[in-house]
Amino acid sequence: MTANTLAGPARDAGPVPESATDRDLVYFSSASGYTKRFMEKLGLPCARIPLYATEPRLVATRPFVLVLPTYGGEEGRHSVPPQVVRFLNDERNRSLLRGVIGAGNTNFGKAYCLAAMKIAAKCDVPLLYRFELMGTSEDVDRVREGLEEFWTPKSQNRP
Repeated sequence: MTANTLAGPARDAGPVPESATDRDLVYFSSASGYTKRFMEKLGLPCARIPLYATEPRLVATRPFVLVLPTYGGEEGRHSVPPQVVRFLNDERNRSLLRGVIGAGNTNFGKAYCLAAMKIAAKCDVPLLYRFELMGTSEDVDRVREGLEEFWTPKSQNRP
Protein backbone atom coordinates (compact mmCIF):
# COMPACT_ATOMS: atom_id res chain seq x y z
CA MET A 1 0.00 0.00 0.00
CA THR A 2 1.40 3.39 -0.95
CA ALA A 3 0.86 6.65 0.85
CA ASN A 4 -1.33 8.01 -1.96
CA THR A 5 -3.70 5.11 -2.54
CA LEU A 6 -5.75 2.65 -0.60
CA ALA A 7 -4.61 -0.24 -2.78
CA GLY A 8 -2.22 -1.04 -5.59
CA PRO A 9 -2.11 0.76 -8.92
CA ALA A 10 -5.31 0.96 -10.93
CA ARG A 11 -5.52 -1.12 -14.07
CA ASP A 12 -5.93 1.07 -17.14
CA ALA A 13 -8.79 -0.30 -19.19
CA GLY A 14 -9.20 2.87 -21.20
CA PRO A 15 -11.52 5.80 -20.57
CA VAL A 16 -14.39 5.09 -18.22
CA PRO A 17 -17.52 7.23 -18.41
CA GLU A 18 -18.18 9.32 -15.30
CA SER A 19 -21.31 10.24 -13.41
CA ALA A 20 -21.17 13.29 -11.14
CA THR A 21 -23.07 13.46 -7.85
CA ASP A 22 -23.77 16.32 -5.47
CA ARG A 23 -25.29 14.07 -2.77
CA ASP A 24 -24.28 14.34 0.90
CA LEU A 25 -24.37 10.55 1.18
CA VAL A 26 -22.48 8.13 -1.01
CA TYR A 27 -22.75 4.42 -0.37
CA PHE A 28 -21.63 1.06 -1.62
CA SER A 29 -23.75 -2.04 -1.43
CA SER A 30 -22.70 -5.48 -2.59
CA ALA A 31 -25.02 -7.77 -4.53
CA SER A 32 -26.56 -8.89 -1.21
CA GLY A 33 -28.14 -5.43 -0.98
CA TYR A 34 -28.05 -5.06 2.82
CA THR A 35 -26.52 -1.58 2.74
CA LYS A 36 -28.87 -0.55 -0.09
CA ARG A 37 -31.86 -1.59 2.06
CA PHE A 38 -30.52 0.48 4.96
CA MET A 39 -30.17 3.50 2.68
CA GLU A 40 -33.73 3.01 1.43
CA LYS A 41 -34.97 2.97 5.05
CA LEU A 42 -32.91 6.10 5.74
CA GLY A 43 -34.82 7.85 2.97
CA LEU A 44 -32.21 10.54 2.33
CA PRO A 45 -30.87 11.57 -1.08
CA CYS A 46 -27.81 9.46 -1.84
CA ALA A 47 -25.64 8.10 -4.63
CA ARG A 48 -24.44 4.53 -5.03
CA ILE A 49 -20.90 3.59 -5.96
CA PRO A 50 -21.31 1.29 -8.97
CA LEU A 51 -21.14 -2.43 -8.34
CA TYR A 52 -19.65 -3.21 -11.75
CA ALA A 53 -16.61 -1.69 -13.48
CA THR A 54 -18.65 -1.39 -16.69
CA GLU A 55 -20.92 1.20 -15.05
CA PRO A 56 -20.01 4.92 -15.15
CA ARG A 57 -17.49 5.88 -12.45
CA LEU A 58 -19.04 7.99 -9.68
CA VAL A 59 -17.41 11.37 -9.01
CA ALA A 60 -18.41 13.50 -6.03
CA THR A 61 -18.76 17.25 -6.53
CA ARG A 62 -19.31 18.27 -2.88
CA PRO A 63 -18.44 17.00 0.61
CA PHE A 64 -20.06 13.68 1.51
CA VAL A 65 -20.32 10.92 4.10
CA LEU A 66 -19.54 7.40 2.90
CA VAL A 67 -21.63 4.40 3.99
CA LEU A 68 -20.19 0.97 3.30
CA PRO A 69 -20.20 -2.66 4.39
CA THR A 70 -17.18 -4.70 5.42
CA TYR A 71 -16.23 -7.70 3.35
CA GLY A 72 -15.37 -10.67 5.54
CA GLY A 73 -12.71 -13.30 5.35
CA GLU A 74 -8.96 -13.42 5.58
CA GLU A 75 -8.96 -11.76 8.99
CA GLY A 76 -9.97 -8.42 7.49
CA ARG A 77 -7.16 -8.10 4.95
CA HIS A 78 -9.64 -7.56 2.13
CA SER A 79 -12.34 -5.86 4.19
CA VAL A 80 -12.71 -2.76 1.98
CA PRO A 81 -14.72 -3.54 -1.17
CA PRO A 82 -12.57 -3.02 -4.29
CA GLN A 83 -15.22 -0.70 -5.75
CA VAL A 84 -14.78 1.60 -2.74
CA VAL A 85 -10.99 1.47 -3.09
CA ARG A 86 -11.32 2.51 -6.74
CA PHE A 87 -13.74 5.33 -5.78
CA LEU A 88 -11.44 6.70 -3.07
CA ASN A 89 -8.30 6.33 -5.17
CA ASP A 90 -9.76 9.17 -7.24
CA GLU A 91 -8.38 12.26 -5.47
CA ARG A 92 -11.50 14.25 -6.39
CA ASN A 93 -13.57 11.87 -4.26
CA ARG A 94 -11.10 11.34 -1.43
CA SER A 95 -10.66 15.10 -0.94
CA LEU A 96 -14.41 15.54 -0.35
CA LEU A 97 -14.84 12.67 2.11
CA ARG A 98 -15.93 14.06 5.51
CA GLY A 99 -17.00 10.99 7.47
CA VAL A 100 -17.71 7.26 7.33
CA ILE A 101 -20.58 5.04 8.48
CA GLY A 102 -19.95 1.31 8.62
CA ALA A 103 -22.23 -1.66 8.11
CA GLY A 104 -21.12 -5.07 9.24
CA ASN A 105 -21.85 -8.36 10.86
CA THR A 106 -20.92 -8.93 14.49
CA ASN A 107 -20.09 -12.52 13.50
CA PHE A 108 -16.92 -11.00 11.99
CA GLY A 109 -15.68 -10.36 15.55
CA LYS A 110 -12.80 -7.87 15.52
CA ALA A 111 -13.42 -7.26 11.81
CA TYR A 112 -16.93 -5.86 12.53
CA CYS A 113 -17.18 -2.67 10.42
CA LEU A 114 -13.44 -2.88 9.78
CA ALA A 115 -13.72 -1.31 6.32
CA ALA A 116 -15.20 1.88 7.78
CA MET A 117 -12.56 1.97 10.51
CA LYS A 118 -9.75 1.54 7.97
CA ILE A 119 -11.06 4.28 5.70
CA ALA A 120 -11.67 6.70 8.58
CA ALA A 121 -8.09 6.19 9.80
CA LYS A 122 -6.48 6.29 6.34
CA CYS A 123 -8.39 9.38 5.21
CA ASP A 124 -8.34 11.12 8.61
CA VAL A 125 -12.11 11.54 8.88
CA PRO A 126 -14.44 10.53 11.72
CA LEU A 127 -16.12 7.15 11.98
CA LEU A 128 -19.63 8.46 12.62
CA TYR A 129 -21.62 5.29 13.26
CA ARG A 130 -21.67 1.50 12.91
CA PHE A 131 -24.67 -0.76 12.39
CA GLU A 132 -25.27 -4.44 11.83
CA LEU A 133 -26.50 -5.84 8.51
CA MET A 134 -29.53 -3.77 7.38
CA GLY A 135 -29.73 -1.77 10.60
CA THR A 136 -32.66 -1.40 12.98
CA SER A 137 -35.23 1.40 13.11
CA GLU A 138 -33.17 2.81 15.99
CA ASP A 139 -30.06 2.82 13.76
CA VAL A 140 -32.01 4.67 11.06
CA ASP A 141 -33.17 7.32 13.55
CA ARG A 142 -29.68 7.74 15.04
CA VAL A 143 -28.04 8.09 11.63
CA ARG A 144 -30.63 10.63 10.44
CA GLU A 145 -30.22 12.70 13.61
CA GLY A 146 -26.45 12.33 13.59
CA LEU A 147 -26.14 13.42 9.96
CA GLU A 148 -28.39 16.42 10.55
CA GLU A 149 -26.15 17.50 13.40
CA PHE A 150 -22.95 16.62 11.51
CA TRP A 151 -23.85 18.86 8.58
CA THR A 152 -24.78 21.90 10.70
CA PRO A 153 -22.56 24.95 10.16
CA LYS A 154 -21.24 24.61 13.73
CA SER A 155 -20.02 21.10 13.01
CA GLN A 156 -18.82 21.40 9.45
CA ASN A 157 -17.62 24.04 7.02
CA ARG A 158 -19.71 23.34 3.99
CA PRO A 159 -19.69 25.04 0.58
